[in-house]
Amino acid sequence: MAAMRYRLTFVAGLVLGYVLGTRAGRERYEQLKKSARQVAQNPAVRNTAETAAHQGREIAGKALHAVGAKVGDHMPDSVADRVRSLRERGTNGSGPDDWGTSDS
Repeated sequence: MAAMRYRLTFVAGLVLGYVLGTRAGRERYEQLKKSARQVAQNPAVRNTAETAAHQGREIAGKALHAVGAKVGDHMPDSVADRVRSLRERGTNGSGPDDWGTSDS
């Protein structure tokens, strides 16, 4: 019974959001888009995002090393080759990653 109530509440929220969204219209959408662009171009926001991305790469590298040490030879060759290429890219620091960003 609680699951049904949750579903009905969720659907009602979607319908309400759609109705309010369509009433806001294109003008409000453009205002929101402009505001989001201004926030994204703020130097403090950009620095925070870059710092978070850098920390994420560091943590991912540590996790990769820890998993690689524990898994060892149990990895399929295709995965081991990919890990090697990522390690090589990480040590020389050149080239963009899979998302088109740089490691620097």
